[in-house]
Amino acid sequence: VQLQASGGGLVQAGGSLRLSCAASGFTLDYLAIGWFRQAPGKEREGVSCISSNSGNTYYVDSVKGRFTISRDNAKNTAYLQMNSAKPEDTAVYYCATARYCRLWGGGRIRPADFGSWGQGTQVTVSS
Repeated sequence: VQLQASGGGLVQAGGSLRLSCAASGFTLDYLAIGWFRQAPGKEREGVSCISSNSGNTYYVDSVKGRFTISRDNAKNTAYLQMNSAKPEDTAVYYCATARYCRLWGGGRIRPADFGSWGQGTQVTVSS
């Protein structure tokens, strides 16, 4: 049972990256998928969440209008399209699963609600 995030790299400010989250050993079909990031010296924060049937998507305010979460259950994979990247997006990005997307005060997506964490992928946005 493993999730693997990939697709990170170095991008200039204003550029784009697409991150992938592939599951092995279990199906993502009935699970919500969350994307998170952790910058050096900072707590891990929720970035986006997508429900199991893709009917609902949620974003933290700082990425709304720039990032798009999606999933392809046939490929057992989720994605995070990052457009108009900013230096403050620099972090290690992780994906994880939960029964559903749960939002807390201020629209926060809480890492503690998610499991099956895999290794992250580094995203560096240069100014």
